[in-house]
Amino acid sequence: MDGQIHARRLDTAQLGAELGDRATLVQFSSAFCQPCRATRRTLGEVARMVGGVAHVEIDAEAHLTLVRELDISRTPTVLVLDATGRIVRRAVGQPRTVDVVAALGHAM
Repeated sequence: MDGQIHARRLDTAQLGAELGDRATLVQFSSAFCQPCRATRRTLGEVARMVGGVAHVEIDAEAHLTLVRELDISRTPTVLVLDATGRIVRRAVGQPRTVDVVAALGHAM
């Protein structure tokens, strides 16, 4: 996961789900994206392992306004949010578990 940091915050209305108590992993996916399936498994496993972390998957095609606002150009794109919804990390492509856990360290 790259070190790209944004001052932007996302809230429950934009995500369509509650933020995690400690951090939130937001995954932008599309229907026929094979790496999105593997990313879903990885992020789900990390969210189950690390207390207070939520995983939210967003269908990029159904949320084009948000995709444009956040400059999402490929799926999967993963955003790591802190407890307040501030974007602290961003990555494009299928992340490795170790990279997701490390990125969470910047959020918590």
